Amino acid sequence: MKVAFFCALCFLLLCISVVAQPKTDYIKLSQELLYAAKTDEPTDSVQKIMEVIEAKELMARLKTDADRKSFWLNIYNAFTQIRLKQNHGSYGKRSQFFNEKFIVIAGKHISLDIIEHGILRRSKAKLSFGYFNKIFKSGFEKQFRVEIPDYRIHFALNCGAKSCPPIAFYKPEKIEQELDLATKVFLKNEVKFDIGQNTVQVPVIMSWFRADFGGKKGILKILHKQGLIPATIYPAIRWKKYDWTISPNAFE
Repeated sequence: MKVAFFCALCFLLLCISVVAQPKTDYIKLSQELLYAAKTDEPTDSVQKIMEVIEAKELMARLKTDADRKSFWLNIYNAFTQIRLKQNHGSYGKRSQFFNEKFIVIAGKHISLDIIEHGILRRSKAKLSFGYFNKIFKSGFEKQFRVEIPDYRIHFALNCGAKSCPPIAFYKPEKIEQELDLATKVFLKNEVKFDIGQNTVQVPVIMSWFRADFGGKKGILKILHKQGLIPATIYPAIRWKKYDWTISPNAFE
């Protein structure tokens, strides 16, 4: 009787300890990975944790779009820095750089393009100005992609080039303010309005993904909202050339 009671007690304590054990916060882990990339600290240990995450466990943590945007923005920016520091030469063939599946999350090999166009842009075709969805979508992509695409992610993703926006650390509880700030700062530095010519120079990424911004009308609406052009003026849009010069460590 005593033995049975003792065994039952041990089992109960074991169950309590398992339940009480705090689960890994993978969004904080994504921030740690990005911080290690920023400070040139080793990233192997964090990468290994990311590699063996159970997909269902990660899904349980990434419940909202705020969670997903924060996590995947941090992951994208971190792995871009990691890759560039490992091999600057890999940037010479940009198509390969973005398509190569060198990132392992939850046992799945993915690329920067999968994170950007599949997950954060919700399965948009890369070379369609944002007007068409991808024909083929992986199960991983459909499992982790955002519910509602957010054009502001284009002002938060850093692909390692000089024309990219600066890198920040994103948190779900502050993601709205953080993305608003990223948009405001990037556009303020990049947009040039010429009242005499009635033209406005706009980052070319807004052309590459113009449907994400609501087309040209949507772009002008954003510029009005940001106070970068007068509310009653609708200037002709001119696209600024993109500078692909490698510029690692572009942190805020």
